[in-house]
Amino acid sequence: MREWWLLVGLLCIPLLAVYLHIPPPQLSPALLTWRSAGAFFTFRSNNIFYRETYGAVGSSDVVILLHGFPTSSLDWYKIWEPLNRRFNRVIALDFLGFGFSDKPRPHRYSIFEQASVVEALVSHLGLTEQRLNLLSHDYGDTVALELLYRSDHNRTGHLTINSLCLSNGGIFPETHHPRFLQKLLKDSSFLSPVLTRLTNYMVFSKGLGDVFGPYTQPTDAEFLDMWTGVRFNDGNLVMDSILQFINQRDEHRDRWVGALTSTFIPVHMIYGPLDPVNPHPQFIFLYQKLVQRSTVSVLDEHISHYPQLEDPTGFLNAYFSFINAF
Repeated sequence: MREWWLLVGLLCIPLLAVYLHIPPPQLSPALLTWRSAGAFFTFRSNNIFYRETYGAVGSSDVVILLHGFPTSSLDWYKIWEPLNRRFNRVIALDFLGFGFSDKPRPHRYSIFEQASVVEALVSHLGLTEQRLNLLSHDYGDTVALELLYRSDHNRTGHLTINSLCLSNGGIFPETHHPRFLQKLLKDSSFLSPVLTRLTNYMVFSKGLGDVFGPYTQPTDAEFLDMWTGVRFNDGNLVMDSILQFINQRDEHRDRWVGALTSTFIPVHMIYGPLDPVNPHPQFIFLYQKLVQRSTVSVLDEHISHYPQLEDPTGFLNAYFSFINAF
């Protein structure tokens, strides 16, 4: 009997080895098109992907789009063209460790570094003196708040922010409910290397699907593109390091929430109320209580954590109402 189990174990070893080194999916035509429309710049020896287009003639307005975790700049594809008709320049990047950008490991990923990546991109594009509109989502919300803090405190190299629009970001640790796998990865240092390799497309799509509304689920092709973006450059292997942003939100709450509550820059929140990560009504009640100078748009009750993908029309209507009001 013992010999039988030993044989099974020996057979499983090469199978497990193969499983843990599954090659990433091929880039889809949509991803190839997105990448070919972009470019790269260098930040501290790492290549950072960004996409920039010129749009509205006669306008000098610029908008920079900051994506969420664990996805990429592709999150903005449904609203890119309408934004391009409103703004002179539309710019998005893949943060370090995301999408087509480099994913160094080992590496101590931080919100502070990502904010510096954005500042470096702005300098690279010659926009240091330009008043910039920031439009952010999820993880990008926290990066935006660090940029806001630097701007309001006149830090060297800071952006000149014209407006800030947030969406469904876990900016308040007390109302933020990360997914089970996220909590496991950010806190289980000895298990993380195994868990990051064991996470596959089925686990990923199930977890991500849970933060979309039941009537606004991504297509199979969209799920696969999101997963491919994670797997590109072995990004699945740095997820545990990137997820330290949850702990950073706790540690630096006063800095980032304080920047939001004290700024005089126009601020808006677009919120999908079915969000299990930042649940209604707790999140939006706290936001309205603490951020009294901000305006708020709550979308349809079926819209969840990715409002720009789930309800692009409602998202754009809310954003344009905000941006056109000043």
